Amino acid sequence: MTDLRGLILDYGGVLTDGPAMADLPLRAREAGLRVALLSDAHSVPDGYADRFDAVVLGGATGARKPDPEAFRRTAELLGLAPGDCVVVDDLPVNVRGASAAGAVGVRHTDPDSTLRELGILFDW
Repeated sequence: MTDLRGLILDYGGVLTDGPAMADLPLRAREAGLRVALLSDAHSVPDGYADRFDAVVLGGATGARKPDPEAFRRTAELLGLAPGDCVVVDDLPVNVRGASAAGAVGVRHTDPDSTLRELGILFDW
């Protein structure tokens, strides 16, 4: 099994789903994970980008979700292989794209189930 050391998060629909999700990047970084934001949004609230090791908005890497290349390039910005990363997104097509890139995909439907699944994957 690959050592999971990275977390790639979508913004709208995931990090906007309540305080526990908004604080997820900080919790993950405190646990020693490398954390990236990968979103089709063109901006995030002031100061929010500081919670991440890498921020990719829109098609900044030359590939957009759900293209597996978008996830590969974002993992590379973290200094990791896609297989070292968990991707959390609310759209099934994006989770499939992440999985096709070699990442572990988690579909966000609600904070409790997402945080429970991440707790299992990262042993929190």
